[in-house]
Amino acid sequence: MRGGLLTLTSQGAQFALQSVSTVVLAHMLTPADFGLVAMVTAITGLGQAFADLGLSEATIQHPEINHDQVSKLFWVNVAIGLSLTIITASMAPFLAWFYHERRLKAITYVLSLTFLIGGLRVQHDALLRRNMQFLALAVRDIIAYGLAVPTAIVLAWRGAGYWAIVALPLTLNMTQMTLSWVMARWMPGLPRRNARVRPLITFGGGVAASYLTFNFTRSADSILIGWYWGAGRLGLYSRAMNLLLLPVRQLGTPARSVAVPAFSRLQNDPDRLARFYLRTANLIMWITAPIFGFLFVSATPVIVLALGRQWRAAGPVFQILAIFALGQLLYESAVWLLVSRGHSRRLLKLTLIMCPITVCSYAIGLPFGIKGVALSGALGMLLAFPWILSYSFRGTKLTLVQFGRELVYPVLTCLVGVATGELAIHAVGRMSNVSQILIAGVAFALGCSFTLISEPVRKELRQLKDLLRSSRAISSEQLVENFDRA
Repeated sequence: MRGGLLTLTSQGAQFALQSVSTVVLAHMLTPADFGLVAMVTAITGLGQAFADLGLSEATIQHPEINHDQVSKLFWVNVAIGLSLTIITASMAPFLAWFYHERRLKAITYVLSLTFLIGGLRVQHDALLRRNMQFLALAVRDIIAYGLAVPTAIVLAWRGAGYWAIVALPLTLNMTQMTLSWVMARWMPGLPRRNARVRPLITFGGGVAASYLTFNFTRSADSILIGWYWGAGRLGLYSRAMNLLLLPVRQLGTPARSVAVPAFSRLQNDPDRLARFYLRTANLIMWITAPIFGFLFVSATPVIVLALGRQWRAAGPVFQILAIFALGQLLYESAVWLLVSRGHSRRLLKLTLIMCPITVCSYAIGLPFGIKGVALSGALGMLLAFPWILSYSFRGTKLTLVQFGRELVYPVLTCLVGVATGELAIHAVGRMSNVSQILIAGVAFALGCSFTLISEPVRKELRQLKDLLRSSRAISSEQLVENFDRA
């Protein structure tokens, strides 16, 4: 809990810096600039899983690991990162032909370097997470964003155009890599033959293949929109998605950073693992459901106020994606469960089944514009979600009924707030963007507060309050006891 709260605090600082970059760059650049970079990142995002090869998860999840094993995994990651850099750079002419855009060549060459940089930091990041050094990770990420965001803004101000967007992830990754080496205080040795890493690579390879499939599924919408509708429409869609992913990443990243090592330690205790997972899912829902519910109600004024009037067409897409984002977080919690239990093959099977379902749902909505793609993708996720959970729960003491009970009150509270907010927005008619957001926020909060008349809702919120309060200055053993008791 302490690690989660610390990481969440760090994510709050990162959220502020990312919001600044999103808002400022959106006002300084055009949708086409963002669309050009999104065409490349939709493809390079597929290789991010293989830059890691799942070996960070293997280092975190394995009960015992030594220096020789980590050193050998380090060199494997470096070799893979270098290979992906070469492969991605060689794809530059193909991407320029596929999207009918010559400028993509240079963008692809530069962004390909992120794979090599990523390979150099994988094991250092994994060691920091394995040892739960969340303070070091928090400081590293804040410094990295504090350097990358101003760099991108200055470049945009000086007329660099889409190169300002390219510079942000490159600067961010380079800074994180450098600081990870400094903070981990670990130097890799030369690879040795007697270092037994085959089980780790087997496990990591399954995770990597799953993440590759997962990343392809998540990038398919951008690939299809860029091919079918061009850079302008893709720019609108990608900005709506990226703006919504800001809170998703700020909430999902700290939860994953803490949940995977914590669940891994409980993988041989099914009763406690089930309790921890259910309470984690409940906590995530109470935090995220109101956020995405409010964003659903005030989608268009939030888009216009944050990005400018030229982005108004992204408002309806943003509203639909708010539903998708909430389901995405719960989907990722099922992935954490499989990874922490060492079931990489089952995770790969899950992603291989979900990939064609999701891609087909995007393709069905493609002729109806970016709004159609967002809506069909969200519906596909929601329809498949019960099966995803049921499949992930096999071999545990978790059931869909138990999981549903943890979601009932936060979801009902959010729905009441959404209904109240929508009624208020339609009642007031046309007003300024700030006024609409304020009215939507007040109405949404009143609707949520109305559910407090229910004793079960009040009881659940009191339990969460006690749980969060218990994380202050007490031992890890007491935290575990309090978590179990809650």
